[in-house]
Amino acid sequence: MEKSPKSYVAAILLAFFLGSLGIHRFYAGKIGTGILMLITAGCFGIWTLIDLIVIIVGKFKDSEGRYISA
Repeated sequence: MEKSPKSYVAAILLAFFLGSLGIHRFYAGKIGTGILMLITAGCFGIWTLIDLIVIIVGKFKDSEGRYISA
């Protein structure tokens, strides 16, 4: 599987500090779910926590289906 050109560290930091706003999803190119997270405040933090874990284990994908990993 091809690796995304997006930064793994940047994705983690964005999810940790601005996760409830969905900024990490905008960074990954997932505009639709980014807006949904922005409106719902990351589903009250649950969705944000799940995304953070998925990013840390290296299974988070960008908008083109490529893994954002270290």
